[in-house]
Amino acid sequence: MSNTEKTEQYTFNLSDKVTRNKVSFKNRYGITLTGDFYLPKEKGNELLPGLAISGPFGAVKEQASGFYANVMAQNGFAVLAFDPSYTGESGGEPRNVASPDINTEDFSAAIDFLGLQENVNRDKLGIIGICGFGGFALNATAADKRVKAVATTSMYDMSRVNAKGYFDSTTPEQRTQMLEQMSLQRWEDAKNGTPALAPQGLPSEIKGDEPEFVKGYFDYYKTDRGFHPRSINSNSSWTVTTPLSLMNMPILTYINEISPRSTLLIAGENAHSLYFSQDAYKAAAEPKELMIIPDAVHTDLYDGGSKDYIPFDKLVTFFNDNL
Repeated sequence: MSNTEKTEQYTFNLSDKVTRNKVSFKNRYGITLTGDFYLPKEKGNELLPGLAISGPFGAVKEQASGFYANVMAQNGFAVLAFDPSYTGESGGEPRNVASPDINTEDFSAAIDFLGLQENVNRDKLGIIGICGFGGFALNATAADKRVKAVATTSMYDMSRVNAKGYFDSTTPEQRTQMLEQMSLQRWEDAKNGTPALAPQGLPSEIKGDEPEFVKGYFDYYKTDRGFHPRSINSNSSWTVTTPLSLMNMPILTYINEISPRSTLLIAGENAHSLYFSQDAYKAAAEPKELMIIPDAVHTDLYDGGSKDYIPFDKLVTFFNDNL
């Protein structure tokens, strides 16, 4: 791949075969979203298939979603990588809030945008969701019948992990305690006029005895590999009360309604998050595929890690076949 000079703003090099332009569009709730629109320079006269990409949860478009968009645009797709509501350069107040409904809607708003572009074929639109936005991508595709195919990488079901903890280990007593604490926090936030932020999720330095996935997140978000000043995971944290709605509104309830459209779930063999993709695969209806990448961990599918773990050839073939 031939690249232009890497800028401070992005965590990857823009291909010299691709153009990138900043765009904005509104979602159904009136929030203005900001994205980067990637197009192949050699696109001919035919309308292009379109892809909407977002994620990981707490990341910005200059990180993994832009990395994916850059590659998919080289392969003939018109790609919109966007910042979700309340994060990055997108609108919405207060900042650093997530919502199972609004973040699902953000994907459909991206499909709105793509379908209005004169160089995009609105009958050939797909979605890629990375990490926590993999779950929202599946939820959006289930409801939005304009989306013809969906792929996820290192998928997290953010409603499940907030409601039940990792590997569903949260007890009913712990769940009740968490909800009580956040319910009381609402009075503090209301009194202060602004929601409190949770303690920063990642440590400022690694000792070496942390769980593998903490090391992985640190290596991506806190180093030159993937740091970005607007990324919540790099430089801030979510609001204390962000889990409230996620804990109470399961986002994959209707995953079987993606069918008869195609679903591709890609996850690392050694990823702590693998079980999310495995269980989503079981719940989904055909046509569906679970692709497990040997030796890869969760964050290897953000930017390829040390061995180009992202199966871009598979993603290109999947969308060419199904859009």
